[in-house]
Amino acid sequence: MTDEAALVLFSGGQDSATCLAWALDRFARVETIGFDYGQRHRVELDCRLAFRAAIPAISPEWGARLGPDHLLRLDALGAVSETALTREAEIALGADGLPTTFVPGRNLVFLAFAAALAYRRGLRRIVAGVCETDYSGYPDCRDDTIKAMQVALNLGMERRFVLETPLMWLDKGATWRLAEALGGQALVAAVVEHTHSCYLGDRSHRHPWGFGCGTCPACDLRAKGWAAFVSERL
Repeated sequence: MTDEAALVLFSGGQDSATCLAWALDRFARVETIGFDYGQRHRVELDCRLAFRAAIPAISPEWGARLGPDHLLRLDALGAVSETALTREAEIALGADGLPTTFVPGRNLVFLAFAAALAYRRGLRRIVAGVCETDYSGYPDCRDDTIKAMQVALNLGMERRFVLETPLMWLDKGATWRLAEALGGQALVAAVVEHTHSCYLGDRSHRHPWGFGCGTCPACDLRAKGWAAFVSERL
């Protein structure tokens, strides 16, 4: 296994795109993995390709470091889920206190499959854009969950994977600032144009921070982060 390369969980959203840039800035080779699980906002899978295609123009060095992409079908995850991300259901706060967009086990499943691929590819570093500072209340985004998952993966696969979470303690405004620090305005523009956060999969409405319905929780978080980012630069 090598520490010179990394595997990034890349959904096509703002957070994972920023993590991809973070990894490209640090590792000699970076591969990406995405998951098609029947998500309602499946348009994010198309955005993955557009963002990857934009990387060489942002940084030729990053373009040279960018390795292959892996897309896995996880239909079973969608089949066992009754959530607003896998069904035409209302986006709201559930009776259990969790948002209806929470897909139980999603990040745990993603990390398990990513680790299995990293095992085969000889990659030690696995990068995920999870965050518990400014998020939707998903328990599988918490730092304790990720640390526990790292222990389980290392024990179960007899490897020493390192789960990197560069956004864990950043809010959305700080995530925009990190993108600017990593790749300047070129990266910020690519995140705006070529990533997707909207839970409804809306790519018809263009905002200063990107495309989306503008009202769902994901759009709200992204918009507020953008507003904080812009206000600090004035």
